[in-house]
Amino acid sequence: MFKYRKRVFAATAAVALAAGLAACGGSSSDGGGGGNSPTSDAKGGDLLYYLYTPIEHLDPQRVYVGRDITNLSRTVYRTLVSFPISDDPDVANTPVPDLATDTGTSSEGGKVWSFTVKDGVKWEDGQPVTCEDFKYGASRAFATDVITGGPNYILSYLDIPTGKDGLPEYKGPYTGEGQDLYDKAVTCDGNTITYNFNKPWPDFPLAIAGLHMMDPYRQDKDQGDKSNYQIFSNGPYKLDGTWNKNKGGTLVRNDNYDASTDDPELRKALPDSIEFQIGLTPENQYDRLIADTDANAVTGTSVPPAYYSQIEGAVADRSVLVDSPYVYYLVPNFRSEEMKNPAVRQALAVSTNSDAYNVALGGDKAGSPAESIVSPAVVGYKENPAFAGSNSGDPEKALQMLKDAGVKTPVPLKFTYPTSETADKWAAALKETWDKAGFDVTLDGLGDTYYTVIQKPDKDSDVMWGGWGADWPSAITVTPPLFDSRPNLTAASDGQDYGAYDSDAFNKLVDEAQNASDLDAQTAALQQGDLQLGEDVAYIPLSITKFYMLYGSDVTNYTTTPSSNGYPDLGAIGVSS
Repeated sequence: MFKYRKRVFAATAAVALAAGLAACGGSSSDGGGGGNSPTSDAKGGDLLYYLYTPIEHLDPQRVYVGRDITNLSRTVYRTLVSFPISDDPDVANTPVPDLATDTGTSSEGGKVWSFTVKDGVKWEDGQPVTCEDFKYGASRAFATDVITGGPNYILSYLDIPTGKDGLPEYKGPYTGEGQDLYDKAVTCDGNTITYNFNKPWPDFPLAIAGLHMMDPYRQDKDQGDKSNYQIFSNGPYKLDGTWNKNKGGTLVRNDNYDASTDDPELRKALPDSIEFQIGLTPENQYDRLIADTDANAVTGTSVPPAYYSQIEGAVADRSVLVDSPYVYYLVPNFRSEEMKNPAVRQALAVSTNSDAYNVALGGDKAGSPAESIVSPAVVGYKENPAFAGSNSGDPEKALQMLKDAGVKTPVPLKFTYPTSETADKWAAALKETWDKAGFDVTLDGLGDTYYTVIQKPDKDSDVMWGGWGADWPSAITVTPPLFDSRPNLTAASDGQDYGAYDSDAFNKLVDEAQNASDLDAQTAALQQGDLQLGEDVAYIPLSITKFYMLYGSDVTNYTTTPSSNGYPDLGAIGVSS
């Protein structure tokens, strides 16, 4: 019987800035997580969800931002197994059946997994969800030139031969190339789907509960890249009309959803509608939330530091502070002529003032300095000696390093980051120290589709900001998906390897970790891999985050759970009428 590793981390939080973080994890909140929100299982009312930046992907195989993973899984997309709504970590971090009849059966040492799809589950047009829908959905991730930006674990795990480029010889459903190979790796026998892997994947149920990469997809509804902002639901809600990426959209009840096929501990589906309102700045959001202008509102954005003093009395009763294993970090672009020089990357790291970054981020309500890209709350954490010591930056030392290496100063540096009022402050704080260290920094704040831009191979950034949390409770879901070049770097996209880091030495350690016979051996290989990343300055850690939020006075059951990634859990939340 498969035994799930308990998620030992406290919380996976939302972005405290303008953009959502990639990846997902678990959460709990200081003081109970829901403040003084009243409890009620009454259905009805309209919930308003404030967002600042657009949702970049609604396609299940492409979505890879914690906020959006949560929103979609509780509302429109069901999968084989899911994480329940619970404040008890032992309960909340153990997958339960969703579209499958149980949590799966493994064989051959975890290299083969089988699930039986429930009868009676329907798409929003009334047609049944089938095994073939699951098979087709997973196949889309292999079309790396079309379905870009999503998790790519299955590219390295499914038992499909790889070509000279290190990528699977199956190229997805649109070309038909290698289809016979995929058909051997993923099979349907009636309602039973079986996945054949090339290596053990003992925590596969955790992976599919935490991500949408294995979600079903109807082939006749697939329009490739044009499907990015389309929703075809098998959950309790469906999209009313169309989605506007700059304004949002509204979810309404799905008439073909049968609650008897679902678990109320996964989806209570309390509001009659959920409106996602995109575009309000964090400041505008909190002007409205503090005044309780929209008493039915929740937000995916942290309180701007300038508003901390206003969170008192009855307003504070509607606040929640969430601990987080998310780490904010910087990524040098290895395609940049300047960043190709290791001395330049090392000088950049030495001169990075993460203390100033965290002060500008919001102080102790926002985060604390990080010593690795792996959170201390995740299995496999170990302080990276490359980033140990002072967190205030040493521009004089960095400047001397550049001179000793014969680097002509000032070194031009374009820093790309997701802009907001708070982000502009910490970007300026980083620039101040970098400029003193011999860099000439240009700030490149992006207000729209941030991750789409930094995933492009032809970007002209020298350094970029990133945020990441474990997809499930292991460092194997942190450093490999971010820095393994083989599944990430394609002609169309850099995937999550935003800096185009490409190291045979690191990739070899990834292979060692993925083929390890036990967790201790896996952890040792991953820690060695992080040492390699530090030596190469493939990243520079900035902050371990917290998330500070408000909600409206008419909101009921306000909840953050391990499956909600520190964001409001739409599976539990309701609205008083």
